[in-house]
Amino acid sequence: MGATLKQLRIFVALVEEGGFAAAGDALGMSQSSVSHTLATLERHVGAPLVHRARRTVTEDGARLLPHARACLAAAEAFEAATPSQASIIGTITLAITPTAGHRIVPDLLAQWRTHAPGIRVRLLEGDDAEVAGWLDTGAADAAVLIDPDRTDEHVTLACDEFRAVTRTDHPLAGTRPVALVDLLEDPLLASTAGCEPQIKGLHRQAALAYQPAQRVRELTTLMAMVEAGLGVTIMPTLAEPMLPTSLTMTPLAHTVTRELVLTGPATRPWHPLVRTLLSITRDSR
Repeated sequence: MGATLKQLRIFVALVEEGGFAAAGDALGMSQSSVSHTLATLERHVGAPLVHRARRTVTEDGARLLPHARACLAAAEAFEAATPSQASIIGTITLAITPTAGHRIVPDLLAQWRTHAPGIRVRLLEGDDAEVAGWLDTGAADAAVLIDPDRTDEHVTLACDEFRAVTRTDHPLAGTRPVALVDLLEDPLLASTAGCEPQIKGLHRQAALAYQPAQRVRELTTLMAMVEAGLGVTIMPTLAEPMLPTSLTMTPLAHTVTRELVLTGPATRPWHPLVRTLLSITRDSR
């Protein structure tokens, strides 16, 4: 016998809820049932999937998790597409980047809750590559993609540009555009969680070498480093509300823009409810 949808659902719930008791509450099961079902799945795959004490996934669990999510997404999409499902009720998973999650997604969720209260939206947050990968593999039913190289059905949510981020007391801080070359007097700090391709493009456009002094993943770490006077950075304008009061954005004399779009997968059938949410979003534009 292969893995069952129930077993995969419990495995994913354990990861998302962060523990056996919480997963049981979310699924309406006892903690004991959750534990026994996971043990059965682990015997089937031949390896532990979750560290019981640390409540984190093992290496094998992390490798199998995207496939489990994809199986559940496909099963839920199948159910939603059946003739018996006439009402707009169900769950979809939306993959997002941090800047989209901070500025765009809250308004989307509120809008969808008003017009389609029967649709529950689960969020997966990651960098640009992770978001695109989750959509491709089926771990996510829909995603907010940045500058996608595709022309299929989508809704443009926002277009923003890149600007310099410095401390408010920095000599370049202000409303007048600054040249990228002027920023090189300070160490350049960069985030690996997306936007790096556009920032590299800015340097190519200015015929400058891209040589960041530090590369970190989290935007909050990046902002803290700028706040501490360790250098300057470049961010999209959607990130401006995330800045502490000690930091400011200054326009660049020559910048690049990016487009954020809401769409479904390019290589597999869409979950019917994703089209419903796209239609709601498009009608509100």
